[in-house]
Amino acid sequence: MNPDAIAPLVSPSTHRPTSALRRAVTTAVLGQILEWYDFFLYGTAAALVFGKLFFPVGTDPLTGTIAAFGGFTVGFIARPIGGVLCGHIGDRHGRKTVMMLTLLTMGIATVCMGLLPTYQQIGILAPVLLVLLRVLQGLAAGGEWSGSILLIYENAPASKRGGLAAWSPSGAAFGFVLSTGAFMLVKTLPPADFQSWGWRVPFLASAALVALGLWMRRSVGESAEFSESRAAHRDARMPIVEVLRRCPRQVLTVFGLRFGEGGASYVFFAFSIAYGQFLGLKSSWVLGGLTVSMLLMIPVALAMGRLTDKVGRKPVYLAGAIAMVLVAYPYFALLESGELWKVMAALILANSITLGILEGAQPAFISELLPVHLRFSGLGIGREISSVLGGGLSPMIATALLAHYRNAAPVAIYLVALGLVTVLATCLAPETLPKPLRPGAKQSVQGDA
Repeated sequence: MNPDAIAPLVSPSTHRPTSALRRAVTTAVLGQILEWYDFFLYGTAAALVFGKLFFPVGTDPLTGTIAAFGGFTVGFIARPIGGVLCGHIGDRHGRKTVMMLTLLTMGIATVCMGLLPTYQQIGILAPVLLVLLRVLQGLAAGGEWSGSILLIYENAPASKRGGLAAWSPSGAAFGFVLSTGAFMLVKTLPPADFQSWGWRVPFLASAALVALGLWMRRSVGESAEFSESRAAHRDARMPIVEVLRRCPRQVLTVFGLRFGEGGASYVFFAFSIAYGQFLGLKSSWVLGGLTVSMLLMIPVALAMGRLTDKVGRKPVYLAGAIAMVLVAYPYFALLESGELWKVMAALILANSITLGILEGAQPAFISELLPVHLRFSGLGIGREISSVLGGGLSPMIATALLAHYRNAAPVAIYLVALGLVTVLATCLAPETLPKPLRPGAKQSVQGDA
């Protein structure tokens, strides 16, 4: 663990009153819900409708879906750029500024997607505009996750940061539930209505949600730990350069810890919808199963976050990485059964349990690898570049493997490879929770409320 990152963990002056902490957690979580509702809409629409309306390529429906997931990948390519820009602003000017910008940018891009003419109406300009709007979503997403995590983490008591920081990915999970639920609702329309205008409703509804999020975020204060660090490190004019110079190993560790988890996440989220269509499963089964499994992920993630405060970050994350390897083949076997309860079991096993463990342990684990004044930039680079190579490419790679081999065995092998990368990265990573903060040693931490 970076020595510069340890001192703030045990500093008594970083604690905020309960009301300020509650406000920070609430604002961050609700902002995550709204932000990721928008971001996940594209993944669901890419699997269900964008391939036909914006990327009509060839006669095989999977070909158009691959092209639509290409737009999905472009959004991920923009995320490191957004991570760098937002990291610089966040480390120089504060976390709150970034969180206002990301929510506004995401909201504008999502509403505009709902207003776009299709390929039949304006030709090649339609997919071009769709991809450009996806780039804006990617830029916003590149800063949102880190900003939300840090707003909670840097305001929380040192001995409770794992459990409290896990609320942020729980908000993102609920954002996925909202986006999937919105599509489940409009999918009840007659097919012609869904194709012509129904799919637009979830995108346009984002306007009201983003307005609510902006109103809430304007009232939150700056993170306590950052405010203290900012005064002591005003000389860090280019945080992005300094974090690469001073903490290259830590940034690489963040990359490795995120890579496999991000890839598996979007195989389980986005590709599962396309694979369900390939198998002829009812859309309501897959979308319903995703909704239930993501809801169940929330208590698992929160429990795992609290567990990291007791036993450390590393053993919990390693358990999730091993689970990713073990679940790969059973996951697809259960989906292929064509039975509702087995489809539900597959999604719960993958999303609720496997990803729940990883998502609960990750926020505190990777935040503690970096010093406060460079933390936003370090997370923006390490996590978001891995999001491109892991999460952004995985649905397209998985769909391409399925289109070529016409079965899921190669996709399962791909998942195993992602899991093994995560296992290796976790084994090489340091434990970031100081022993004085674990149960039985709290008396040695001054000021821990």
